[in-house]
Amino acid sequence: MQIHGTNRIHSPQGINAPHIPLRTAGAQSAPTAGKVDRVDISPAAQAAVEAAEGKGIRQDLVNLSRGQIAAGTYDTPEKMDIALERLLDQMG
Repeated sequence: MQIHGTNRIHSPQGINAPHIPLRTAGAQSAPTAGKVDRVDISPAAQAAVEAAEGKGIRQDLVNLSRGQIAAGTYDTPEKMDIALERLLDQMG
């Protein structure tokens, strides 16, 4: 007895989809000699790459902030007031 449910694992399938038309013997593709691929990276993507690679990180400032957070001296009323003012400026 064989029971097939929604979790059935299928056998390997070919990489060509069935809806792709097969080329006929007379059809030829256009020559690609002399064509060059080109990639444009946006400034936002470049910034994301640099952030992932750690470029532009001021490690001394990171270490100072981590030390202040660990000591419980990072959050001060003055910093909170500045942050609140900046938030309200952005919203209004």
